[in-house]
Amino acid sequence: MFTSRIAGIPAHLATQIFGLNDQNLRELRERHEVDILYRDGEIRVSGETNEVVAATKTLERLRAEAERNGSVTLFQKPFDGDTLPANSIGIQSSIDIVQKGKEVRPKTPGQQLYADAIREHDVVFSMGPAGTGKTYLASAMAVEALKNKQIRKIVLVRPAVEAGESLGFLPGDLYAKINPYLRPLLDAIQEMIDYDQVQELMSRDVIEVAPLAYMRGRTLNDAFIILDEAQNTTVSQMKMFLTRMGTNSKIVVSGDTTQTDLPSHQKSGLTDAVQRLKDIKGIKIVKLGKEDIVRHRLVQDIVLAYDKG
Repeated sequence: MFTSRIAGIPAHLATQIFGLNDQNLRELRERHEVDILYRDGEIRVSGETNEVVAATKTLERLRAEAERNGSVTLFQKPFDGDTLPANSIGIQSSIDIVQKGKEVRPKTPGQQLYADAIREHDVVFSMGPAGTGKTYLASAMAVEALKNKQIRKIVLVRPAVEAGESLGFLPGDLYAKINPYLRPLLDAIQEMIDYDQVQELMSRDVIEVAPLAYMRGRTLNDAFIILDEAQNTTVSQMKMFLTRMGTNSKIVVSGDTTQTDLPSHQKSGLTDAVQRLKDIKGIKIVKLGKEDIVRHRLVQDIVLAYDKG
């Protein structure tokens, strides 16, 4: 067996080379009967010598195109390793957000699947470890929808369970009480919209932040609703939240089922909802993994170390 290596490939470039949902990767594997592996910034191709050479040549062409254009092409028909089809289309289009000059792109195949799911479904559940972009991408797409006037309101929601006490016993007004819980969501939004604009939108109730408990009894129309840290909801809370959905609204629920802060005897509403709702048309469940972590390079290693016990 012969192996070739293409070095110096950062994760975002590998994602573009492999294509939407790894379509280019699958096409190369099937056409040349080779194994293709991406690890430590390197693409490795293994198999019969002639097939490895042909597949590697195509990968190099895709790399050059990605570096030149910022995106690569999807193969719409069989190819010979030398010629890219004329009717190929671009992938990994950026998420159009409010702040001028800011561009957000999915950086892994899993993130691309997540972004596509949000665009195509009204309810999306996203599960994965820290650093996989669950909150950030959902926030970017909410801002995009607001900018394009597809919705009138963004609602950021999070269960307040970490303190182990009722919000009523915490100091300050409502915003002061919920700010520690909703800070990650606000941080993501403020990376995309100027601080002053965020404050102005919040004052007009265009962007709303609220603890999960404050959702009861409401119906949210024309809204993009994000529930973060959903692993900390109970079954009844999740049911209550999902049934707040009104007309022309979209819900994104994100969480990490390995980081539940609920009492050990209490089932997570996220886990329960995924099991109950997985076969309902219009609902999409996306599972992100360690390979989708896009924070500091050490975060992935930290997650792996803790998973080993």
